[in-house]
Amino acid sequence: MKTIKFFFITTVIFVISIFSLQAQSTEGKEFWLTFGINANYYNPTHQPNFGIRIATGNSPANVSIYFTDIDAWDYFYVGANQVYSYDLNTAQKNAVYNTIMGKSNRSMIITSDTLISVYVINFSTDSSDATNILPKTTLGSEYYQISYPPHTTHITQTMHDAYIVVATKNNTNLYHNGLLETTLNMGEVYYRSSETDMTGARITANNPVAFFAVNQRALVPAGMSMSGPGSCLIQQLSPVNTWDKTFFVPVTHFPKNIVRIVVSENNTNITQKGGIIRTGVPNAQTALTNLQAGQFVELDIHLDSAGCFIEANHPVGVCAYMTNFSYQVGNNTSYPAQCWIPGINQVVSNIIITPFITNFSNHLDSHHALVVTQTAAIENTKVAIGGATPISLYGGSWKHNAAAGMSFYIMPLTNSSASYHFSNPEGLIIMGYGFNSFSVLTTYYYLAGSAMRKLEAEFYANDIHHQVLINNPFCESLIYFRSEIDGNLHPDQGRIKWYVNGKEEESKRDSLKWSKHFSPDEYEIRMWARFINNDTISKTGTLVVKSCAEFYANNVHYSVLKDTTFCSNYVHFRAEIEELYQSIKWYVDSRDGNGFIEETSAHNLTEWGRTFENGTYEVKMVVTLENGEPIKFIGTLKVNKMWIKIKNVRY
Repeated sequence: MKTIKFFFITTVIFVISIFSLQAQSTEGKEFWLTFGINANYYNPTHQPNFGIRIATGNSPANVSIYFTDIDAWDYFYVGANQVYSYDLNTAQKNAVYNTIMGKSNRSMIITSDTLISVYVINFSTDSSDATNILPKTTLGSEYYQISYPPHTTHITQTMHDAYIVVATKNNTNLYHNGLLETTLNMGEVYYRSSETDMTGARITANNPVAFFAVNQRALVPAGMSMSGPGSCLIQQLSPVNTWDKTFFVPVTHFPKNIVRIVVSENNTNITQKGGIIRTGVPNAQTALTNLQAGQFVELDIHLDSAGCFIEANHPVGVCAYMTNFSYQVGNNTSYPAQCWIPGINQVVSNIIITPFITNFSNHLDSHHALVVTQTAAIENTKVAIGGATPISLYGGSWKHNAAAGMSFYIMPLTNSSASYHFSNPEGLIIMGYGFNSFSVLTTYYYLAGSAMRKLEAEFYANDIHHQVLINNPFCESLIYFRSEIDGNLHPDQGRIKWYVNGKEEESKRDSLKWSKHFSPDEYEIRMWARFINNDTISKTGTLVVKSCAEFYANNVHYSVLKDTTFCSNYVHFRAEIEELYQSIKWYVDSRDGNGFIEETSAHNLTEWGRTFENGTYEVKMVVTLENGEPIKFIGTLKVNKMWIKIKNVRY
C-alpha cells in the first residue's frame, strides 16, 4: 500500500476542515474518484478514455490532482466562471482504471483552494456515461447499490455489474450486506463485480467513503434483446444520510425514461404520479407498499406526462436512466445512461454547466441542460452564457407537472467553449445529458448541480418548535423535550448533547427525548448532534417559563385588591391555574400579630368564600407545583360595610 504524500494540498485540507459543513452541495474543495470497466462491444482488451471537467464559480481556482497509484501530481489554474477539461494520459489512466476485483491504489484526489464542481466521463467508441463527483464533505458510510442487470450474453465476454469504493481515512472497514469485505487505508480502492444486478446491496463502512456504481455494460430497459450492444453505466451515488422523501423526475427529450427507486428502511410506502410500474424486471417489486430495506421498484416515465412525482414515508434513493430513440422492448439497440435524482428540496440558486467537450474525439455532438424548478418560479430562471448578461431560457419550452408543482426545461447547449451559468433565487436543480445525434451510439446523463440534503436537526419543547419557543411562554414547569434528526448519527457516545444556559445536561446525553422542571425564568436551550460523517449541527431556542396562576376576590385581581374596598362582608375567591400542581392552600392574615392562618376548609379548592369583619387583611394563595416547588400570591383585601341609620322618617 502506497502512502499518500500531501504537499501542496496539506494546507488546503486544513482550510477545508475549519469551515462549516452544513451548507452541503455538489460544490466542494476536495474530491476522491476512480474509474471502472467500460467494456467495448467488439474489443474487450481496449482501454477507454477518461475526461474530467472542472467548473468554477465567481472565484478562480488553483487545482491540484494526485494519482495515488503512481505517486504523481499535476497542478493547474482555472479562471472564474470557467470550465477546464483535463484528459488523462496513458500512465494516469492506468493509475485509476479498475479491472480486477479486489483492493488496489487506483484512485485520484482533486483539491482546490476555492469551491469547484467536478464531472467525469468514461468514453468508448460505442459506450459512454458521465457522473458528477461529490465533494468529501458530503460523503457518508452507508450506501445502497443502484445499477441494472449487466449485459450477460455479450458477443465477446460476460459483462458484470460492479461498484467501487474509495477510502478517505486509514483503517476503513468495508462491509457488503453486513459481511466484512476488506479493510482500506486512505486512497485505497475496493472493486467488486458480479454477473447479476447488485441493486439493493447495502455497503457500509466505519468511515466516510466515496461510492461509485460502475456497471460494465447494460441494456435498459430489462427485457430487451440481449444481442444488442448496450452501454456502461457510471454514477457516484449519494450516501443514505442525504436521501430524501419527495422527488420530481424530469424526462429527457427521448420518448421514455426508466426510474429505479431503492428503499433504505423497512415498511416504506411510496406513492407516485406520472409513472407506470414495470413488471417482469428481475428482483424488482411490483407493489409500492410495505417495501423493505434494499428492495426496489422500477417505473416507466413519459415526456407526455411531464415527468414523475414521487413521495415516500421514509428516505429513498432514486436514479433515472436515459435510453435512446429506439426505446422498445425487444429492440436490440440500447445505449443508456444513468443519473442520480436529488430530492425536490435539494435546490441551489446558481449552477454552472457546460457541454461535455473533451480533447479526445468522442462523437458526442448534442448536449442539453435539463433545468428543474418550481412552476411558480419559472420566470425567475435565467442563464448567462460565457459571463454575458443573464437572459431567459431559450430553445425549448417548459413542461409543467401539476402534482409536484414543478416544471422542467430542456435547453440545448450549443456553445461548446462557453460555460452556462443558470440562476434562480427560488432554487433549481440541473441535470446534463448528451448523445451522438446521428446514431445515438454514445450517451451521458449526470447531475450537474444541486444541494446535498442539509443535515437537519430540530427540537420541540412541549411540542413547540425551537425556533418559536420565545413566542410561546409556558405556564407548566415540567417541560418535555423531543428531537427530530434527519440523517445518520455517529455510532459513538456523545452524538447528541443538550445544554441549558450553556451548561450541558450530562445525564441527558444521547437522549432523543427527556424532561426537566424549570422555575419561572428565561432559558437558552441548545441541542447539538454529530453525524456519521463527523458533520455537526447545533440548534438553539429560548424557553420562557412563567407563573400562570392567579386569584380573584369578587372578580378583582389580587394585584389590585389594595386599591379596592368591598362594601360586602362576604367575599368570593376564585383561582385560575393553568399549570399542573400538587395542592392549593389559602391563608388569611388579619394583621393582629398572629400571622397567616390557613383556611383549611378551602384546601385544594379553586373557588371558595367566607364572611369578613370590616378591616384589612392579607390573603395568600400557595400553589405547590408538580415538581414540589411552591409559588405564593398575596393580595391586600379591604372590607368596610357601612351601616346608615336614617332618623325622623315616617314609614
